Amino acid sequence: MKYISSLILFSLIGMKTYCQKVYSVDYENQSDVKVFVVQYENQADLKVFKESYANQATLNDGKWFFVDYANQSNKKIFFVRHENQADLKIFFVKYENQAGWVNNSKKQLMY
Repeated sequence: MKYISSLILFSLIGMKTYCQKVYSVDYENQSDVKVFVVQYENQADLKVFKESYANQATLNDGKWFFVDYANQSNKKIFFVRHENQADLKIFFVKYENQAGWVNNSKKQLMY
């Protein structure tokens, strides 16, 4: 029983590290990922929904919570001006159920 409890605890701790808490940095060299916001949904690698509360930002599924300080984030992003400068192209969606990966090959960028 003790083994199972420990296994569950470590699983929960591991899940928390994949939470999508992001911080928008001011300079490109401070970022983990360079992001470009596309105009149309079909151009995106990831469809992103902005969550209102940190505990709603779940695994690597496009639900982001923007934190106030860099040390609170899991990923630091920089919004680039041109599409060809970006590592990841995103589109902000209005509803939570629309969020998710379009291009799974880019998924590792947000781990």
